[in-house]
Amino acid sequence: MQTRRHFVASLTRIAAAAAMLGGSFAAYAADTIKVGILHSLSGTMAISETSLKDVALMAIDEINAKGGVLGKKLEPVVVDPASNWPLFAEKARQLVAKDKVAAVFGCWTSVSRKSVLPVFKELNGLLFYPVQYEGEELEKNVFYTGAAPNQQAIPAVEYLMSKEGGGAKRFVLLGTDYVYPRTTNKILRAFLKSKGVKDSDIEESYTPFGHSDYQTIVANIKKFSAGGKTAVISTINGDSNVPFYKELGNAGLKSTQVPVVAFSVGEEELRGVDAKPLVGHLAAWNYFESVKNPVNEAFIKKWKAYAVAKKLPNAANAVTNDPMEATYVGINMWAQAVEKAKSTDTNKVIAAMGGQSFSAPSGFTLTMDPSNHHLHKPVMIGEIKADGQFSVVWKTKEPVRAQPWSPFIQGNEGKQKL
Repeated sequence: MQTRRHFVASLTRIAAAAAMLGGSFAAYAADTIKVGILHSLSGTMAISETSLKDVALMAIDEINAKGGVLGKKLEPVVVDPASNWPLFAEKARQLVAKDKVAAVFGCWTSVSRKSVLPVFKELNGLLFYPVQYEGEELEKNVFYTGAAPNQQAIPAVEYLMSKEGGGAKRFVLLGTDYVYPRTTNKILRAFLKSKGVKDSDIEESYTPFGHSDYQTIVANIKKFSAGGKTAVISTINGDSNVPFYKELGNAGLKSTQVPVVAFSVGEEELRGVDAKPLVGHLAAWNYFESVKNPVNEAFIKKWKAYAVAKKLPNAANAVTNDPMEATYVGINMWAQAVEKAKSTDTNKVIAAMGGQSFSAPSGFTLTMDPSNHHLHKPVMIGEIKADGQFSVVWKTKEPVRAQPWSPFIQGNEGKQKL
């Protein structure tokens, strides 16, 4: 009887410990460590997000082949929030509360990220977010492996205004109608005004997700450009990029007349477009597939082999891009932090993430800033080539520290720490 009481008491203590540690205990105590992948595999954002799911699985396979993390294999749990922003929150809760994942890698749009934030804060989960965003955020439970505005948007506009970039005097701010484009354009409008650009020389317009008819918008751009040297800053997201670029080609609007710099168009999006009419248009990122260095060559080789082995759609034409690199870096940094912490406990991993570094395909060693949870990243501007790749025309000499609170939004000065 006494032995049975001791056994029951032991079970009670174990259950209590598991309840205190939550999902991280469950993830660690099992034979595997579960990690969540939260990307749209259907709907308007699938064109961009599906490849992030695939490269995350490739990274997990690589880590497992090297022995896993803490001697355990990583077990991916993949869900599809289907480009439905409330569903992102529901799926995030499923991953953290039900599936007991140790970390989640996912989201693309800022509206999807903001949808899941309350879940990660409530349940003390961990999200790695791999895409450029508007920068007005510092969350304990999020690590931002994409770019803040000073790592993409502002340098791109400075380039367009420079002699090297064409000396633009007028600007069209064109985006998808949600938080990231609107907030980024608020920052850019204030930045342009600080450089002496008048409101009358800035045109701003938005289209809904999934928008496909850009004939009127492109005609308006053409008309606006008659007033002086004009550039378009595009924050169009998802599959709307395909009809927008097709309409540019139909209208004969060439990069030499009105250059477009995009913040959400990379190699993956251009796979569905005849790139020949788009030659010379620009994109600003922190990585391009075309950069030459041994780490990138190995990354591309592994990705193309993985795409063929897994029979991914259009595997023969598989490409890499910036958010894929950010996803890959994020998963590997998380694995390093778990090994350092000797635990998947959220708070211990957060503490171990600060200062983590990783030799990235961009050709730079990227470092996670311990005070603002953003990566120090290089900035690159690329011109579209006829084959859908990019020729890098400008880049920083070293990684840039993120400034997630823009000095161009009143009241945000100095808010640099969690």
